[in-house]
Order: sequence, then C-alpha cells, then structure tokens
Amino acid sequence: MKTQPPQPTPGLNANSRSTVGNSTTRHSNVALLGIAEAIAPVEVSSASFDERLSDTLKKLGLPRKLLQRVAGVLTRRNWNNPTDYIDGAVDAGRQALDEAGIDGEQIGLMINASVSREGLEPSVASAVHDRLGLSTRAMNFDITNACLGFVNGMTVAASMIDAGQIDYALIVAGEDMSRVQESTVMRLQREGITRDEYLNEFATLTLGSGAAAAVIGRADLHPEGHRIHGGITRAATWNNALCVGDYDGMFIDTNGLLENGMELITAAWHEAHACGWDWADMDHYIPHQVSKTHVKAMTDATGIDPDRVARTYPDLGNVGPASLPISLARTSTSMKAGDRILCMGVGSGLNTAMLEITW
Repeated sequence: MKTQPPQPTPGLNANSRSTVGNSTTRHSNVALLGIAEAIAPVEVSSASFDERLSDTLKKLGLPRKLLQRVAGVLTRRNWNNPTDYIDGAVDAGRQALDEAGIDGEQIGLMINASVSREGLEPSVASAVHDRLGLSTRAMNFDITNACLGFVNGMTVAASMIDAGQIDYALIVAGEDMSRVQESTVMRLQREGITRDEYLNEFATLTLGSGAAAAVIGRADLHPEGHRIHGGITRAATWNNALCVGDYDGMFIDTNGLLENGMELITAAWHEAHACGWDWADMDHYIPHQVSKTHVKAMTDATGIDPDRVARTYPDLGNVGPASLPISLARTSTSMKAGDRILCMGVGSGLNTAMLEITW
C-alpha cells in the first residue's frame, strides 16, 4: 500500500514542499583516482534457497524460482566468516590505493559507509583505518545511510577536498549479509507462516556480501583522474518505515518501497534538470542494485536507455552500500576517456542520490 506523507508545514503549498530539503552539490577540483572491489569467496545460489524452503513453498502453494524470475537474482556471495567484511573493506581499500598510486600516508580522510557492524561502538572506520595502517593524522568515521552511504561519503569527502581541508580521501564499504539470510530462512521455515508473510520477507534473500573502496583526490594534482562534478540528493523521509531491518531480519513493504522510491527518483530527476544537470544521455548509468524489477521501474520513470545501465544483481544480488561502487568498478573496465557516468540510487528512509563523473 502506498504510504501518505505528513501534512505540509503551515505556509508551504504542495509545490513548494517539493523543493524543501533538496540539495545540489557542484565540485570544482575533485577526481576519482581508484575504484576497486573485494569479492566474497562463497557463492550461494538462489536455487539453494529454493531447496531449503521447498516444504514451505509447497505448503503455501508458491512456485520455486521466485528470486530468479521476479528479482532476477541467480546467485549472491558470502564471506567464509561473517566478520570478514572488515578484511574485505581493507582488501578493497588497498587495491584502490594501488590503482590510484597513492600511499596510505597521504590519505587525510577515511570514511566507512557500510551498514554492517558488530556493535554500537567503536566505528567500523577505526578498525579499517588501523588495519590499513593509515596515518594518525587521517580523520576517520562512519557514514551510514542505508544503501546510499557510499555516495554520501564521496560527496562529503569531495566537499572537504574542494574546501582545501584534505588532498586525498578513501571511502570503503564492506558488507556481510549471511546472518540476515540465515535468520530469514529460519523464519520462513516456521510453522504457521502465511503466504503474505513469506512474500514480505523473501526479498531479503536477494542480499549478498562484498566490499568496495574508492580513492578521490585533488584534480589539479591528477589530470589523469576522472572528474567528479557533483550531483543532487532528495529526501522523502515520511517513508522511513517501508524497510526496517537488522541481523534478525528485514521487513519490507515491497510494493510501497518500489512505488514511493520511483516517485522520489522521478522528482529528483526533474529537480536536477531544473538545476542545470543534463543526465538524459549519459554513456553509463550505475544504479544501486536491487532487482530487475527496480531497474526496469527506474528506466521507465526516467526514460534512460536500459542498455546503458550496469547490472550486477544477477550474480551478486543487493550488496547494500557496496553494491553501487562494485558495479562502478566492474563497469569501469569498459569505460573510455570522456565517457559520462551517473551514479544513482535510493536508500531506505527514503533518500535518493545522484552523482556525475566524467571518465
């Protein structure tokens, strides 16, 4: 069911509400210097979930291959151990530094953007910072914003570079989804589960594990870098109850999330055009990976060419905040100088972010 936003603040009409809280950012001297992924080693097929849930599916009269047919997710990956996501972030960070040709001592800021963590304190960033052996002068902290954390982290770091506070930043995200997968399978196997309950939770099994990292720095020091121009963010936070989760499970209003998420993307898309961004004919679109249903809805809503959209969800599923940078890293092998790239996604909350890069 579609959720309804709260009543507009007194003094704002419906049209003015659409621009309140909107943010657009333009960067003048920032470049992407390195982008890398760390692949979780254990492959988990959707067919294996069908097998484990075969009795439940039979009782509820549901067909097999829902994950494959509806979401388009054939496999996803997990770590050997749930806490290996931190080592994954470290591995991806080292690869990104090597690709950028930047020594860890030069990093002035390290941001961890993952949703995965073992406790409230300390930050995951502190562990990654330590294992990478970064300088004691490097600021480090977490940014968590569901699946948008990595793009938000890039924007914060780019703004600090433009402000002259730092020369280089490293953004990482390592995710473990094995624990929520297992808790979901156990719950879907329970006696008395209803068809609606099953359908509201099975999308959790599209989640996968992995890690990614990016190094960004001053463009004037790196003419070979890929210029980060900026982008737009937009909020529809009256939808903050559509997707709620932790390691014990994800509870999703699938239809509400899709419908309201597409409304948000469409609003941001038109707002971006009004702000002077021209994103209708990019060479590559790098969306956050959810499912084939979401990708189709996004291309329908914006009118972008589906053939220019990166897709990693069939093999990796939804890797949370690491999903978008993993897709960027994989697609980068086919990019050429001058290609225009748009990173775009929606995160639970709801929030959306779009970021333009020239290769």
